[in-house]
Amino acid sequence: MGKMGATEWILIIAVILLLFGGKKIPELMKGLGSGVKEFKNAAKDDQPADKKNEEQNNPPV
Repeated sequence: MGKMGATEWILIIAVILLLFGGKKIPELMKGLGSGVKEFKNAAKDDQPADKKNEEQNNPPV
């Protein structure tokens, strides 16, 4: 029951095509991809800042 077969995937794709249309889907995927890219870049940028704060708060002995 937890696995999705070919019939379910075809049904989901058909519903998405009906809701958004064929021309709108590439635009949606482009927006989703750029959002994921921005999120990854922000997560990568925040990581070194956290390490710098730890080093400033806990100087080596």
